[in-house]
Amino acid sequence: MKLWFRILRIFLTQGSRSRLTIDQVSKVSFRVWPSDLDVYKHMNNGVYLTLMDLGRYDQGLRTGFWKIWNKKGWYPIVVNSTITYRKSLEPWQKFDIETKVIGWDDIAYYIEQRFVRNGEIYAKAIMRGRFLKRSWGILTPQEVMEGSGGWPGKTPVVPQEILDWAKNAQLPKGKEPAPSTWD
Repeated sequence: MKLWFRILRIFLTQGSRSRLTIDQVSKVSFRVWPSDLDVYKHMNNGVYLTLMDLGRYDQGLRTGFWKIWNKKGWYPIVVNSTITYRKSLEPWQKFDIETKVIGWDDIAYYIEQRFVRNGEIYAKAIMRGRFLKRSWGILTPQEVMEGSGGWPGKTPVVPQEILDWAKNAQLPKGKEPAPSTWD
């Protein structure tokens, strides 16, 4: 339920926050609620991943891309992600989620997200995603960018270490076998 309140807040306040271009950093503020905590009394690691969705939603709304995607019947999905935790977020602390598109390859786009408190990074994540069509099918990042109005300026280049991570973290495609065997 807490997620829906946060989604609603982002949606309702989008007009009062500055518009963005897709190459800018989106920043949205949150507070650690008691329902975000784990048994160790800090924000649960899974909550970070859930809140990352809200950071990307905020970015989509404030760039105007979300509206375009909905009209076209496109929606983003997470293919893989990795996160590094540096410091714990404690009950009631305020923090920001910063979201930035760092680039794309032929198949997927890459977004960096940071959990920041008082200007200091507490956690950092890289997300690799794709776009699907509601009518069926997959879009390339180039199709999404062209259909969304394009990238302002020079196209960013994804750092090689991120491309290597994506390659090494990849599972077989959905229709290929992926047996669960332990050695």
